[in-house]
Amino acid sequence: MDASGNLRDIGEPEIDGAFLASGGVARVRDALERGDLPVVDAAGLRIGAPIARPGKVVCIGLNYRDHAAESGAEPPAEPVVFMKAANTVIGPYDEVLVPRDSVKTDWEVELAVVIGKRARYLDSREEALDVIAGYAISNDVSEREFQFERGGQWDKGKSCETFNPLGPWLVTADEAGDPQSLGLRLWVNGELRQNGDTKEMIFDVAEIVRYLSRFMVLEPGDVINTGTPAGVAMGIPGQPYLRAGDVMELEVDGLGRQRQTVGQA
Repeated sequence: MDASGNLRDIGEPEIDGAFLASGGVARVRDALERGDLPVVDAAGLRIGAPIARPGKVVCIGLNYRDHAAESGAEPPAEPVVFMKAANTVIGPYDEVLVPRDSVKTDWEVELAVVIGKRARYLDSREEALDVIAGYAISNDVSEREFQFERGGQWDKGKSCETFNPLGPWLVTADEAGDPQSLGLRLWVNGELRQNGDTKEMIFDVAEIVRYLSRFMVLEPGDVINTGTPAGVAMGIPGQPYLRAGDVMELEVDGLGRQRQTVGQA
């Protein structure tokens, strides 16, 4: 998207890890400045996730104090890390499916970090911020019964199909500004359910990336979901979990807006 809001063809097959690792963002920026990118008429077209086939989706749990409190958990001393199947990633306007036998499908608006450079054993916050290609909106959809009541780790309630709408945009780090100063909001059927700010994170973006690099190699195209503020169904009296026909709308300051209708698997 250019400064006037026009969508332009970047001339690349897709945005993925190889694109990011090979300096694709800089190539696109240079081509845009030269006027080489034609305008695209997107009317009637599906908008996919801004990252094609992420290598992995790493998630941080209980990373807002108010969400930890509504979950009945103490604020963690170190980041709570779990993985989400990479093929949960779908477009920002695609249908989200309630899994078969699900009774507790929940929503979570999150700031997603997209890695742009290979990262291992980072020593400083500055190094951590340097490997970030950009940011996007993520809906970390979760099935709470699968997550907490069916044994095993959290992954079971996080990796159902369609459980990670992402996008609509990959906003580069320079354009996104301070990642610790972004409002996050989510509505269900027009009712505001979550209204938080990334300044309330327990572990900020730089620390999350630095910390993860001590335990795993982060590759270009990897996605990190950085946690959600209070207001999930699990923490609301009556626990109004998602049902087929519900509509979720999400936004993060400067990153655009998502909208999903809920269906049944």
